[in-house]
Amino acid sequence: MDFAQASCTEFVTVLASNAPVPGGGGASALVGAIGTALGNMVGSLTVGKKKYADVEEEIIALKAKCDRLQKELLDQIALDAKGFEPLAKAYGIPKDDPTRDQVLEEATVVACQVPVRIMELCCEALDAIQVFAAKGSRLAVSDAGCGAVCVKAALQAASLNVFINTKTLRNRELAEEMNRKCLGMLDKYCALADEIFETVKAGFFK
Repeated sequence: MDFAQASCTEFVTVLASNAPVPGGGGASALVGAIGTALGNMVGSLTVGKKKYADVEEEIIALKAKCDRLQKELLDQIALDAKGFEPLAKAYGIPKDDPTRDQVLEEATVVACQVPVRIMELCCEALDAIQVFAAKGSRLAVSDAGCGAVCVKAALQAASLNVFINTKTLRNRELAEEMNRKCLGMLDKYCALADEIFETVKAGFFK
């Protein structure tokens, strides 16, 4: 099944089943795309309004960026399933097979790659959403806040799909390198998402 083309009902049904994919990585990618689209919607509701003419060029550029981010995030759903497949097969290799450890190690590294990319895309999306929240239509600012919350969730969820794999890597230098990268993204961009949310929320109580 092409999960990016599946209906919401189909995706959720398979996600809840015992099928190996989609899992946390695919779900993270979808949630990230949804959050990015929410920010992008604020841009769509800003362009063409006289009140926001001074930021229109910047918003149009950001919308184009978010169009790309949405597509790439959706692409990660299938890529995550593809990346997990070798790992699922490797776990099935008999424990007395002399090739098992090496195959498992290589498959684990592959399985980390897509969740890391999902995190990188979520970071880019949060940078864009921050601008939409600050400069976009005030009538839709709540959607920028919603987008930030969704993308933060996707960022955090994707990180867990990295950490569960780096924990088992024999190459601890590589594992720690990936962990540091992911923890750095979490520290910076969870804080940014929280800042966006709190700023948007505070605006409703002035």
